[in-house]
Amino acid sequence: MLATTIQNIINALQWGSFYALIALGYTMVYGVLTLINFAHGDIFMVGAYIAFFVATFILSQLGLPGWAALAMTIPLTMILTSIVGVSLERIAYRPLRRKGAHRLYVVITALMCGLILEHGNLAFLGASRKAFPALITEHVYTIGGVTFTNLKVAVIITAILSFFILHWIVTRTKVGMAMRAISYDKFAVPLMGIPIDSIIVITFALGSAFAGLAGILFAMSYPVLEPYMGALIGWKAFIAAVVGGIGDIRGAFLGGFLLGAVEIMVVAFFPSTYRDLISFSVLLVILSLKPTGLFGIAKTTKI
Repeated sequence: MLATTIQNIINALQWGSFYALIALGYTMVYGVLTLINFAHGDIFMVGAYIAFFVATFILSQLGLPGWAALAMTIPLTMILTSIVGVSLERIAYRPLRRKGAHRLYVVITALMCGLILEHGNLAFLGASRKAFPALITEHVYTIGGVTFTNLKVAVIITAILSFFILHWIVTRTKVGMAMRAISYDKFAVPLMGIPIDSIIVITFALGSAFAGLAGILFAMSYPVLEPYMGALIGWKAFIAAVVGGIGDIRGAFLGGFLLGAVEIMVVAFFPSTYRDLISFSVLLVILSLKPTGLFGIAKTTKI
């Protein structure tokens, strides 16, 4: 019984790592712009495909070993994925923001951007699935009846380290201070000489980079890529961010692990077809009891 529980916890930590990394991007953009970037799940998909092409090129053209290819693939993928995110902000969101468009139009634009990424992938690369190359040799370990792999441990550790790095950026750097200032009062920030557009670009770049990192880790763990792979996991990561308290990176991170734990525990005790039904029902109950999320704080507007 103890071994089974520990096994489920490890599986939940791995699955929650994907949700947590994607949810960080959702909550950062919302915290700065009060915008739900519904295209973020598809940026995760784009990151997985970018990692596929980068890794394939490095392995086939440069002839490097798998570990060296992985060491090059991770930063290149994060940089290229961040460029995709920044391009979306520059092309789709910034013109609406400067014209003072209603938030509903921005949300519709975000949904449209996600569809463009999905169907653009489908049009240019086709509907056939792609097999992600094996960059590292996967070793299976069994201790006390608990089975895990070096890749599963690496995914969990990478997600935790990524959170601490992002938390340091947000709380200890001038850029992070500017992000928090914009989330507090975006109208007063320009009066203090802070370039709001530059901070927004950095926010999109960071969020998209973490989505790209999640894409690499997911593709290595489940090495089958298809154009719609980011749709459902993106929606779930958004729900995880809301449950944790949208706008708070601690809440988004823990919300991702909470959703992963709920899904794994449901599968452990019920048929897998009940996973989404029960998981979302549990999360709905949490939001009913605490509408602002676990770490969210109700905002008040002075008139």
